[in-house]
Amino acid sequence: MMRTAALFWNDRRGSAAAEMALVTPLLVTLMFGSFELGKYFLDQHMVVKAVRDGARFAARQSFSSMPCAGTATNETQIKNLVRTGTVDGTGTPRLFYWTSNATITVTIDCDDNTGGPDGDLPIYNGVYNQRSTVPQVTVSASVPYTPLVGAIGFEATGLSINAANQAAVFGL
Repeated sequence: MMRTAALFWNDRRGSAAAEMALVTPLLVTLMFGSFELGKYFLDQHMVVKAVRDGARFAARQSFSSMPCAGTATNETQIKNLVRTGTVDGTGTPRLFYWTSNATITVTIDCDDNTGGPDGDLPIYNGVYNQRSTVPQVTVSASVPYTPLVGAIGFEATGLSINAANQAAVFGL
């Protein structure tokens, strides 16, 4: 009887399978976590690039279409460009789940170009020469994130991708 127990104790057959059974859940979790993290970073990169493109487009508009503390006259075109890459909005969304322009905001602020009451503020020349204000457009987006593993039941409610970019309006 002792000899049978000793043989059983020293038998190593099947130990690799048992170790694999213990390690597999950890490896699968790491693998799917890596995929999800990579997708999140790619989607974040896409939103940052989209907002940057929108700010560049808005910066090249005329001064009259970008009133200080007002609404851009072509705000819909700017939002379409950010979300789809086309000003008419006929392109496919940059992210398949980015379905609404309501997640994008376009704001216009103006800097004083008169030197200020004490003359301590900078005065911008060039295209801003003889202008009392310098308009700056800020394009931002807050896109609700849809995870890769959402298809198998893991939802990420409340998680969103945020990006913003600011550019001075050239008035060209």
